[in-house]
Amino acid sequence: MKKTFLIIYLFTQAIFAQNSINIDRLDWLPNSHLFWVNEQDNIIVYDANELTGKKVVLSKEQLREAGFQGKIEKLVWNKTQDKVLIFTNSKKVWRANTKGDYWFFDLATGKGKQMGKNFDPSSLMFAKFSNDSKNIAYVYKHNIYLENISTGDIKQLTQDGTAKIINGTFDWVYEEELNARDGFRWSPDGNSIAFWRVDARETKFQLMMNNTDSLYSYNVPVEYPKAGEKPSAVKLGIINIASDKTNWLDIPGEADNNYLPRMEWTGNNELMVIQLNRRQNEVNVYKCDAISGKANSIYQEKNTSWIDIYDTSSGVYDGFPCTIVDNGKAFLWSSDADGWMHVYKIAMNGKSKELITKEKFDTYFLAYNQATKTIYTAASPTDATQRYLYETNLDTKVTKRSTPDQFDGTNVYRFSPDAAFARHGNSNINHNWNSRLISLQKNKKVYPNEADSFTVPKRDYTLEKIKVKTIDGIDMDGIMAKPLDFDPSKKYPLFFFVYGEPMSAVANDVPYFNYFISKLIPKGYIGIALDNRGTPVFKGTEWRKCIYKNIGIINTRDQAMAAKEILKWPFIDRDRVAVHGWSGGGAVTLNLMFQYPEVYKTGIAIAAVTDQHFYDNIYTERYMGLPTENEAAYIQASPITYAKKLKGNLLYIHGTGDDNVHYKNAEVLMNELIKYDKMFDLMLYPNRTHSINEGEGTSLHLAHTFEKFIDEHCPAGAK
Repeated sequence: MKKTFLIIYLFTQAIFAQNSINIDRLDWLPNSHLFWVNEQDNIIVYDANELTGKKVVLSKEQLREAGFQGKIEKLVWNKTQDKVLIFTNSKKVWRANTKGDYWFFDLATGKGKQMGKNFDPSSLMFAKFSNDSKNIAYVYKHNIYLENISTGDIKQLTQDGTAKIINGTFDWVYEEELNARDGFRWSPDGNSIAFWRVDARETKFQLMMNNTDSLYSYNVPVEYPKAGEKPSAVKLGIINIASDKTNWLDIPGEADNNYLPRMEWTGNNELMVIQLNRRQNEVNVYKCDAISGKANSIYQEKNTSWIDIYDTSSGVYDGFPCTIVDNGKAFLWSSDADGWMHVYKIAMNGKSKELITKEKFDTYFLAYNQATKTIYTAASPTDATQRYLYETNLDTKVTKRSTPDQFDGTNVYRFSPDAAFARHGNSNINHNWNSRLISLQKNKKVYPNEADSFTVPKRDYTLEKIKVKTIDGIDMDGIMAKPLDFDPSKKYPLFFFVYGEPMSAVANDVPYFNYFISKLIPKGYIGIALDNRGTPVFKGTEWRKCIYKNIGIINTRDQAMAAKEILKWPFIDRDRVAVHGWSGGGAVTLNLMFQYPEVYKTGIAIAAVTDQHFYDNIYTERYMGLPTENEAAYIQASPITYAKKLKGNLLYIHGTGDDNVHYKNAEVLMNELIKYDKMFDLMLYPNRTHSINEGEGTSLHLAHTFEKFIDEHCPAGAK
């Protein structure tokens, strides 16, 4: 249900600085201060310690001579950085492009070849080197394969992979809601591979209908456990490369009634595994023996709402949540159990737990520098629309802000493997993204050499921050967009952009407003985005988690009560108020239109969840509990419950190929509106997914549909 374009991390991909070294696109090499960039199809490596020279490790001529075809999409390096895999010709698997072709290159000779050459085109997943650089493992059709670099011999390591038995990767819901995609890990000595095995045979299919791509229609099945349905059974195996034998880890609990979202090796025969219970309010950290399979719980945490094993606030979505410190004697762990998101140090034997970041504000873990014992966190003690880098010494517990004062606004960092260097991106509502490479220990800019420049956004509207206190005493942060010729003595139509759920925030200190609404602002609209309670902003545990078992209820009321305060402003035309949201924001849009028709006169809801029962179990049960335990709230949260109250102008938009928020949501809502003779407008996009951007002309048509409806029902211009 999350809208990926709202996530702050993605803004780093829109940094506008243009440098001789394109540090906006840098990727770090393993275990080093080296980073690579693609310069006109030449792979160039730089050293952050000394940027005066560059090394062409692979030229486009060498790529051509090897027969390489495609774009350089990603590089996978071996441990010693003298060999590399190039990922190309990728294809989407649900949300991300994780299938493709892999090409191996020996950088000493420049020679290369395609891996798995006889397999289907664009079909390999997650290829990576063993630590001895002798073999490459990858996933093909839900089985794990091993390919020897020297001989080219290919060995199938798992044998039972099918559309329903998934080895080395995950089913739809693990990928979408736990950000789990790459499903296997090489052991440090290269003798074993740990992997996830997902048994989805008991998980029911959601069938989507393709009516356009063949003479006869056909079903597109997606294994999709909905709220109240058990998840797929998952277990963890260890393959011994020499013997082909697989040992299974003996993790307590029912395989189809809990989650195993994270796993990492901590030694040649030892792993750490994270387990969440079905309701996701209990977590166990296990230390596991790869040979015997024995699992010992070394840490357990319980919560009255839910526990996040990855961060929805600072933009960190992957990686292992346990960072090993003190020479393997302890690990760092994040928890908001004391009312703030803080970093703790947990003894590896489970006998002690020490609070490290003690400030009365949220500190979200980002990285750790082992050499200096520095923990880097994201925080913003005074302004929840912003993000800053803070650092805490593991021994002294002293915390200070690391981001220099002049970088007001939103700050994002891409750390080197040892957190000694980082790419730092900064922006706010008044200036574009500025990108620079910094040394974190001295907080010194390494590149570029010239002074930092803060360019003004090229836009035809202004942005400003607002705060609104509701009748319930809730202080909400917001961003307001105004036309350049704004006249406070006139009245303007108002357009709200909403999301409102625990996976994303909309009131961010960045240079641009919502794409669709921003096109309307110059015509004479006011645009406003507000973050209600339950959104993942830096306001503490109570703010974020009071929405537990209340999605669709608390967020709807907060948005409506804030809107009522805004309607008191003298330059707002109360008769011309529109609202728009997508996915979870689409559900909020519908609830606002149906429950508060005296406020919202016009609405555009896209790909909305119209009934929480229809959405996947991991997301819905995490935030709403199981339906059997919270059925009344499920009904109260559903826009369908209130559809009969529609009075205003509604445009509903959905893609019929949406594997995330299924088209079923649209048809059930339509039936309810028809039942009560409620008039509405509808736009369906055949076979388009949740993003509605596939196919020639789709994005332009969607934008024009949006504008046309608003022009007709909420006319522009000040009065």
